[in-house]
Amino acid sequence: MLHKQYVIILYVLLMKREVQAAMAKPQHRAYSKYSMEALALLGQLIRAGRIERKITSEELASRAGISRALLWRIEKGDPSCAIGAVFEAAAIAGVPLFEADRERLGSRRAIAGEMLRLLPKYARRPKRAIKDDF
Repeated sequence: MLHKQYVIILYVLLMKREVQAAMAKPQHRAYSKYSMEALALLGQLIRAGRIERKITSEELASRAGISRALLWRIEKGDPSCAIGAVFEAAAIAGVPLFEADRERLGSRRAIAGEMLRLLPKYARRPKRAIKDDF
């Protein structure tokens, strides 16, 4: 009986490892040069804003709810950082992302929502053209 329990536990552990391996992120992902430069610029702006506001990296990380190591990666322009963490760090450091004024940001968001309502719900490739030139 004890042997069957060990087999079941071993099986569960192996299955868990296979599921984690299947869900793992790719080791290397190619990013465009434009994206990498934009990330580096955003990281530099966050660092400059933090220093101008006299906020230490520990304080900003604590206020953003992230680790100091993640903040350092954000400031270096690491593309694997979560976008929510990057945006929160930018907001705390005083880096304007879209609009500095919240009302204008809300109105731009409403306009974008209207535009999305006018567009089709899904992007579809056009069907093959019918050849009717007899």
